[in-house]
Amino acid sequence: MPGPLEGVVIVDLSRVVAGPQATMALADLGARVIKVEQPGTGDETRGWGPPFAGEDRVSTYYLSINRNKESIALDLKSDEGRDVLTRLVRHADVLVENFRAGVLDRLGFPVERLHELNPALIVLSITGFGHDGPEGGRPGYDAIMQGEAGVMSVTGPPGTPSKVGLSIADILAAGNGVAGVLAALYERTRTGRGTVVRTSLLASVVGAHMFQGTRWTVAREVPESVGNDHPSIAPYGTFRCKDGQLQIGVANQNLWRRFAPIVGLDPDDARYATIPDRAGRRAELTADIERVLATDTRDAWLARFGEAGVPAGTIRSIDEVYEWEQTRSQGLVVEVDHPQLGPIELPGPPLRFDGVPPRGHTAPPLLGEHTGAVMSWLQERENEERGE
Repeated sequence: MPGPLEGVVIVDLSRVVAGPQATMALADLGARVIKVEQPGTGDETRGWGPPFAGEDRVSTYYLSINRNKESIALDLKSDEGRDVLTRLVRHADVLVENFRAGVLDRLGFPVERLHELNPALIVLSITGFGHDGPEGGRPGYDAIMQGEAGVMSVTGPPGTPSKVGLSIADILAAGNGVAGVLAALYERTRTGRGTVVRTSLLASVVGAHMFQGTRWTVAREVPESVGNDHPSIAPYGTFRCKDGQLQIGVANQNLWRRFAPIVGLDPDDARYATIPDRAGRRAELTADIERVLATDTRDAWLARFGEAGVPAGTIRSIDEVYEWEQTRSQGLVVEVDHPQLGPIELPGPPLRFDGVPPRGHTAPPLLGEHTGAVMSWLQERENEERGE
């Protein structure tokens, strides 16, 4: 089934994670994404592993962020490659790039040139630290940004700065980039002109600081890591029971009055009467709760909390998540037919539209797999413009 972005053509010059994650999301929405890759090597993530799959050693990392795309191999340092890119730009709606600042200019495609070729073109530029400023030219992989932008300082056990186990800076930047592209496409319906959308890993992480940011900007309190606990709310985090651990989130007084009796506490106990009281006596409260939780199993407690409407959950491994019926019911696992691996399952898109059946998905492309098809499409478009 076509998506809401059917007919939108995206030229994707990006590599690694942030750009490809953004263009995959746009492809999931129905856009045609033409992924431009360096001949011979392609996107760096094609070589990232282990794990690899199959005899041809296909990178599972690459597979995770490149579904529903076409691949064309172009050497952008050659006259021929630049000529083909010029032709693509003329017929595209969006161009996405995540080069270091200035690289696209050096290739001969500054923004001014792009808009000379196609005044309606929307350009999404994703950088590490921003396209300008005193450190705008620095390269910025996700792990670097998790340290530089404060994520590691508030993650992990106390005193042990830790990286999030996902490429969170890249993923946030991709989401912001998609939002910017969609807004620019809407604006173009009124103005007829394209624009430049800029975001960065730095901007995206700082933009997601939320209460950790205002702890400093307003209260002048420097946040520190507190493990799985919430710095402002208790009980909210990981708790031990008879046969393992579970997550509990008691984020307001109504939930507290439902939760406390289940674990043998008086909701009006002066020690724990308010959220600040509970947060201030976190260790004592946790000990009181775990003393009771130790008497029964995780499943038994989850059933009790569920019946009372108290948010609680297990801690699943990644394999358990993908085998979970709820995950599959939400369309979060899709099957594609890969030209080398055959049928494989991939993580699915996070959006659904009421009344629209799930769309079919295509496998992440082989390097240059669609070069011939894209060149034929370009020729057809150019013939149409000449009235041939």
